[in-house]
Amino acid sequence: MPKDRPETELDRELEDMPPELRWREWMRRIEAVLFASAKPVPREDLARVVGKGPSVDLLIEDLIADLEGRSFEVAQVAGGWLLRTRTAYAPAIRAAADVGDQDLDLREFDVAVLAAIAYHQPITRDGLKDIFGKEISRDLIGRLHARDLVGTGPRSPRRGAPYTYVTTEQFLVGFDLETLEDLPDREQMADAGLAE
Repeated sequence: MPKDRPETELDRELEDMPPELRWREWMRRIEAVLFASAKPVPREDLARVVGKGPSVDLLIEDLIADLEGRSFEVAQVAGGWLLRTRTAYAPAIRAAADVGDQDLDLREFDVAVLAAIAYHQPITRDGLKDIFGKEISRDLIGRLHARDLVGTGPRSPRRGAPYTYVTTEQFLVGFDLETLEDLPDREQMADAGLAE
């Protein structure tokens, strides 16, 4: 929920309802907010639609249980929660719906560059060149930027102050990560045959 919007009249406490109906109404409010939001919704924003007593985390847990067996789920990514279709239904969606630019459609090298940015951010193109042993094209960085997977970080504190690159919230969402701390460590990458 945008923080600059005026507060609307909303009975958060629902004191006129029996406790079990109150809890269900709070769950449905959270579900409605997640359904309507295009981005992960942080805990603080969800807390605005429920009373002072209930735990947003417990309401989310009950909502997750309530959605068990459905075609969509609650996912915790990028510091908040969102509703998304379960991966088992991806083929059906691709067959019948226009998913357009939602599919990341990344090549192996694109993913490698994204991983380098994620692990070494903020990083310059020269830093990427040091990692890969070759120049990383502006086109590749531009494609990743156009998909909102990378953004411009602070200027490098060296001569010429080149731009640096960092990952974005969309990177976390696209790769199902809550924070960058959820990235696999080097040992896990080596075990999977993805790193030396």
